[in-house]
Amino acid sequence: MIKRLFDVVLSAVGLLLSSPLWMLIPLAIKIEDGGPVFFPQDRVGLEGRVFTAMKYRSMVPDAESRSGPVQASENDPRITRVGRWLRGTAMDELPQLWNVLVGEMSLVGPR
Repeated sequence: MIKRLFDVVLSAVGLLLSSPLWMLIPLAIKIEDGGPVFFPQDRVGLEGRVFTAMKYRSMVPDAESRSGPVQASENDPRITRVGRWLRGTAMDELPQLWNVLVGEMSLVGPR
């Protein structure tokens, strides 16, 4: 119960503090290539429940359709300029704060 309260409070504060970025990041992604803003990814959560985790898209649209699922490398040509910045600052993960707030994910410490 304490862990869930911690998750709700921190994710709500994180969403509130990052709200200006929620306008700027999608705009930058759209200006760069006009593609979708978010990259949805199905994940398996607690007790095997499947949910959709959202991230800001950092690669060209349909990047995996060209090569299949491949681990991104440092100079991967599929990563956009905005995406390189998003990944470098971990801002591509901001939409997952919503997943935490609604209880699909939990905050964990640094890897």
